[in-house]
Amino acid sequence: MSFTQQELADPELSGSEPDLADDGAPRTGFFRAAGRSTGRSRTSRGWKFWVGISVCAFFALLAIVAPFLVPNPNQSSPVGLQPPSLDHLFGTTNIGQDVLGQVIAGTTGSVVIGVVAGAITVVLSMIFGVGGAFLGGFWDNASSLVSNVFLVIPGLPLLIIVTDYVESRDIIVISVVIALVSWAGAARVLRAQTLSVRSRDYVDAARVASESNWRIMLREILPNLMPIIAAQFVFGALGAILAEAGLSFLGLGAPGGKSWGSILFFAQNAQAITLGAWWWFVPPGLCIAILGAALGLINFSIDERINPRLRTAAIVKHARKAKGAN
Repeated sequence: MSFTQQELADPELSGSEPDLADDGAPRTGFFRAAGRSTGRSRTSRGWKFWVGISVCAFFALLAIVAPFLVPNPNQSSPVGLQPPSLDHLFGTTNIGQDVLGQVIAGTTGSVVIGVVAGAITVVLSMIFGVGGAFLGGFWDNASSLVSNVFLVIPGLPLLIIVTDYVESRDIIVISVVIALVSWAGAARVLRAQTLSVRSRDYVDAARVASESNWRIMLREILPNLMPIIAAQFVFGALGAILAEAGLSFLGLGAPGGKSWGSILFFAQNAQAITLGAWWWFVPPGLCIAILGAALGLINFSIDERINPRLRTAAIVKHARKAKGAN
């Protein structure tokens, strides 16, 4: 028994049960993909999502409780630069600050920057990508022009110039600046998907039924774009955390703000690498790498859901295994 593309798309042809909701209606779009979160997806492809979401949940919880665990992360002591010990598990800085306390306190700043910048990126990409493509005509041309302008401008130089120009830099301002220079790519992706969804039959049927544009957008367009929007948020958060670490390392972070990037900045200024104080820069670097890997796993798992090639390949592989078992 071989499975063709048509059989994979139509449950009735392949002999499998259709994907039904609780009320008996067939699931479509995002809801159909969400309804497949049992069995094989949890054991094979789902491990990436659960590992990633578990690590992100740990860092999110740590960011919430960090002010209570470390009320004064900048408190110094006369011990100076010391390696890890029972008193200071991650060692101390050149002025006796506890590195573990600084890493915990820096979690709040890095996580907040990732969440805020990711959310702003999604909002801007939906306005210029989804909104412009759905309205079409002048609005689509205008939004595409703005997106193309931001796409051709080099992101890192623009980010450095804008950040250096802003006088009162705090965590929120840094997040907004990062989002403003990184939303265009997501807008282009959402625009292409919106143009595809807008031409489908059920959208035309909604127009014939004289439904308003807002209702069509909320009920017909956005539900089918939710996996892509979620992936763009994750990707935006990851890029924002890495961008903030780079800005802080260059001395362009939030003055007085605590983040993993600012820890690396002070370690570099104190020549921690030359002094062999690996315990100063390794922990924040590992936190950035671990959180980045977790966000990447979530993004990969979402991509496996929404990418037709990956989804079809996984279904064929599972069907062949089931055939071999029988």
